[in-house]
Amino acid sequence: MKNISTDELNEQFKVLTLENALKQLVDIFDGQKIVFSSSLGQEDQVITDAIFKHNLPIQVFTLDTQRLFKETEALITETEQKYQKNIVRYTPNKTAVQDYISTEGLNGFYESIEKRKKCCYIRKIEPLNRALKGAHIWITGIRQEQSEFRKNMSLFEYDAERDLMKFNPLLAWSTEQLWQAIKTNEIPFNPLHQKGYPSIGCEPCTRAIKPGEDERAGRWWWENQDQTKQECGLHIPLKKEKLNG
Repeated sequence: MKNISTDELNEQFKVLTLENALKQLVDIFDGQKIVFSSSLGQEDQVITDAIFKHNLPIQVFTLDTQRLFKETEALITETEQKYQKNIVRYTPNKTAVQDYISTEGLNGFYESIEKRKKCCYIRKIEPLNRALKGAHIWITGIRQEQSEFRKNMSLFEYDAERDLMKFNPLLAWSTEQLWQAIKTNEIPFNPLHQKGYPSIGCEPCTRAIKPGEDERAGRWWWENQDQTKQECGLHIPLKKEKLNG
């Protein structure tokens, strides 16, 4: 693979369909490890469908925090059965989880933002770092409509901390486009989406949103901070820099 900048990639990919973008990505980064992190949301299911249906050499994985909704756990199995493909599960370190429960309590994250972020690190960020080890490209289901924080993201960004390229192929998609793709392609989806849960994370940290609320307002709703900017730390502001092959 030749050296290529994020600016070049953003220009080249802005007109491509999802399927063509994923195929082009595999072609450009031939021989490099490409992974897709799925939380089983609408966005992720649409991307998973494209990857599995076209048998693309992209590893699909999910972070099994051990606090997921039963609907999410069932959807993992349903998706694997539909496509006859495997979704790799990354779980938190058992010792770290037990240490947290011993010192903070099972649901200690309700007590402060600091304790919540500590739980997110143990159950999500550390497993994610393991999942991304050795990867060259990280595909996500981020969309600009999801929150104010995500409106400024680009299709391609360089994650300097993990030294990899991040690709957000559905960045400009609307919620209507997502549901149309799900309906047209008969893609399995989480029934909680039809009960007011546009963004679904761990069960104790997610509630249904109210009319007019930001899509991610149901995440960590008890915290006294701007809910349009709430993130667990998986997706931080990144740089638009050149990535060498």
